[in-house]
Amino acid sequence: MLKRCGRRLLLALAGALLACLLVLTADSAAARCRRARPARAAQLAGPQGLPGAWLGRRRRRPRALAREVHSLSEYFSLLHSRAQRRGPRPPGSPPATHPRPLAEPLAPRDVFIAVKTTKKFHRARLDLLLETWISRHKEMTFIFTDGEDEALARHTGNVVITNCSAAHSRQALSCKMAVEYDHFIESGRKWFCHVDDDNYVNLRALLRLLASYPHTRDIYIGKPSLDRPIQATERVSENKVRPVHFWFATGGAGFCISRGLALKMSPWASGGHFMNTAERIRLPDDCTIGYIVEALLGVPLIRSGLFHSHLENLQQVLTSELHEQVTLSYGMFENKRNAVHVKGPFSVEADPSRFRSIHCHLYPDTPWCPRTAIF
Repeated sequence: MLKRCGRRLLLALAGALLACLLVLTADSAAARCRRARPARAAQLAGPQGLPGAWLGRRRRRPRALAREVHSLSEYFSLLHSRAQRRGPRPPGSPPATHPRPLAEPLAPRDVFIAVKTTKKFHRARLDLLLETWISRHKEMTFIFTDGEDEALARHTGNVVITNCSAAHSRQALSCKMAVEYDHFIESGRKWFCHVDDDNYVNLRALLRLLASYPHTRDIYIGKPSLDRPIQATERVSENKVRPVHFWFATGGAGFCISRGLALKMSPWASGGHFMNTAERIRLPDDCTIGYIVEALLGVPLIRSGLFHSHLENLQQVLTSELHEQVTLSYGMFENKRNAVHVKGPFSVEADPSRFRSIHCHLYPDTPWCPRTAIF
């Protein structure tokens, strides 16, 4: 009897000891889990305790605020204020656009470059372009102007008289763009590029860039002049309007459109349709291009840092990277002369735009470039 009781007591004690060991083991594991939980939460959370997965989605799809514009003067004012806010590029920072692999062979005859100008700027601006970059590939370049000029016709046969007003109004600008578009479609070429008469086009860089995209795809490439989509009022009927926002590439820096995309633009751009489309949003020609491509066709703008307008600080363009840039410009920025800072054989007084110096830097074999030029 006593032996049986002793065995039962020993078994009870052994069971109690085993239960205690199991409880201690479980408490230790729970403590380790509690200690690891804050570290894991911190790893997954972003700023202000936001979940990491949600934060990742926010990074991939940033929401830009649109800015509504109602008139041409407000549009140009917005461009100027944006240029003033832009900070300087850090010294030694890499170029904004890296080289892409070749997508298809491209020859100069495959590209249609439209230069928009007006008769009063033929001598002051256009002669400089004819002397520099246009002289390298006249067959690529078509000049769209509003007045006859015998001297200009002697330089090149690719002059198109648009019969548009010489005013710098949105209607006149859209009229010229409509003529440019129709002539490109008729040409059968692969690429349409628009520039202004204060742009220098680096033809080698342009061909390299365009050859990295198939011309049959929907390609719209250039540089936005704003840091957010522009918001316009779209007139959908006589008594109904609605807000619409979209990105657009500024015509002041130039932009290019593939033939595949240009053909899809036809319902809103061919014939007299471009002018009608521009009136729907009451904005200039480059905005109307962005409206058709982004808002109506749903094709996003490909942003490139290789296009430059006079509305940015051109002093930030490095001489060592000139051969990579597609377009350059000159003008005024914050009430100061604005041009690329490049050393060359011509003084600032003799070459205020610096286009001659840039041309000699890119094409030192040009006959009028001094052979002793140092850059």
